[in-house]
Amino acid sequence: MSTHCVIIGGVALGPKVASRLKRCAPETKVTLLDRDRLISYGGCGIPYFVGGDVQDVTELRKTMYHMERNEEFFKKVKHFDVLTGKEVVSINRRDKYVTYRDVDTGVEKDLSYDTLVLATGTTPVLPPLPGTDLSNVFTVANLHHAQAIKEQLTQGAIESAVIVGGGAIGLEMAESFADLWGVETTVVEMLDQALPQAIGPDMAGLVQKQLEDNEVRFLAGTKVTEVIGDPENRVKGVKTTAGEIPCQAVIFSVGVRPNTSLAAEAGLSIGANHGIVVNARLRTSDPYIYAGGDCIEQRHLISGESLVMPLGSLANRQGRVIANNIAGGNDQFKGVIGNFCVKLFDIGVARAGLTVRQAEEAGFDPEYALVVQPDRAHFYPTSAIMYLKLIADKKTRQVLGVEALGPNGDAVKARVDAIAAVLPYKIDCQDISNLEVCYSPPYASAMDIVNVAGNVLQNILDGLNQPIFPQELADTFPGSGAVVLDVRHPDQARFGVEKYKEQWLNIPLEEIPDRMEEVPRDKPVHVYCNTGTRSYEVQRYLNAKGWDRVSGVQGSYAVLKNIAPDLDERE
Repeated sequence: MSTHCVIIGGVALGPKVASRLKRCAPETKVTLLDRDRLISYGGCGIPYFVGGDVQDVTELRKTMYHMERNEEFFKKVKHFDVLTGKEVVSINRRDKYVTYRDVDTGVEKDLSYDTLVLATGTTPVLPPLPGTDLSNVFTVANLHHAQAIKEQLTQGAIESAVIVGGGAIGLEMAESFADLWGVETTVVEMLDQALPQAIGPDMAGLVQKQLEDNEVRFLAGTKVTEVIGDPENRVKGVKTTAGEIPCQAVIFSVGVRPNTSLAAEAGLSIGANHGIVVNARLRTSDPYIYAGGDCIEQRHLISGESLVMPLGSLANRQGRVIANNIAGGNDQFKGVIGNFCVKLFDIGVARAGLTVRQAEEAGFDPEYALVVQPDRAHFYPTSAIMYLKLIADKKTRQVLGVEALGPNGDAVKARVDAIAAVLPYKIDCQDISNLEVCYSPPYASAMDIVNVAGNVLQNILDGLNQPIFPQELADTFPGSGAVVLDVRHPDQARFGVEKYKEQWLNIPLEEIPDRMEEVPRDKPVHVYCNTGTRSYEVQRYLNAKGWDRVSGVQGSYAVLKNIAPDLDERE
């Protein structure tokens, strides 16, 4: 007997459920409702439409074979019904029907279901600040917002803009404004770094340097207190705790809230993060109702905590699980690792698992290695420096997270994906040291940066590698009284020697055996090179010769030139 599946929400999860269900159980009647007219689009592509990489907004709604995903497409190609402009206003669980309202006429109708799927997504947060109701104050949540922003840019109405929020979407929008349109752009972030939920402060320093190099001003630890408008009700600036910033547009990108009012009013269980509670089969507290995507609570597979994670990739995978289960299967979605990647001007950034701060908050005692190495064979013409941080628990050695950054974004993502795939299995550093990854000079080094990170972290946990991290050196030197032992060529070390005198000692690597008595024994010594590799070699050599106050600067100049350029201004 044919059954009826009703789906509320038509962006990512909803169309995926419907399309998969019609393939698995063609006899099932499927009806999808959405209050918007524009459905089934790549929301993560909005910054690239605004920035010009995607020329036409309809490209975000097309399949790879260039068919536009609209009501007719889903009816004729995917064989299910789509009702747009229909807002669901209530769910009657007892009698199993939903009531929806036509957004144009206001007429309400009931629609019965055998199975209901909630794909209601999220709503961007707009802080309750004075002036947020002015025109040219935007959020970035749908294609209507994208088109409105692009129209203003195309007309030349925006010479300067303020992006409120230094997360991924905020930074992507900053790139879009500054790169193609030449808009004077300022990012205001209330926390103390860029991408605060995604990466640690050292990697964030590299991100902020990339923004500054591309003429995007980044204000960390700063709050917006008011949007200022002129008598014509237009934006002319923002007030912040760091002063007033003139602008003609403000983009708020400070987070999202799950759209769960329908579920809550229907009596479904709602979690601590205001998402819908589901089990591993993505069923809600009602066995006839499923939910997935941005509006649900997700279980983090490392911390065990619950979170809301709005990503189109998760929504699509969960849509398949839901459809399979409605069709009689027993698929499970066990949780998330927290994978993330973003392109920012000339670099790619990616992470998986927990940051150091998140690991501490989850009850772990984290340690980490920061490795700097070419992303392919160093002699290959397209090799580029990659930064990779590997985080593990000191006691159990369980790997907790990874962060990576570099100009070859595909290479960055590939390394993070490789580690992410094994994180749910509670692997340790040795597993990363021996992780089998593909090797060919155009794609990787014989000792891949992933393996090197595992080796370095093992050495740190074993007490062989005694690190000082770049941010710590920048925060404490020269006031700590320590000596930097620079083992690079004298031409590279000249700035430090001239600036810090006896606190910056230059002994090239090959001269260490003959000149090691110049290294003080009564002061902390921080061994410094270009990337940290030679620092470790010298640290171990001096340890073997009786020096016990020696540490190696992780990442050395390659990191410090970005996060603390005044410390060593070689260029």
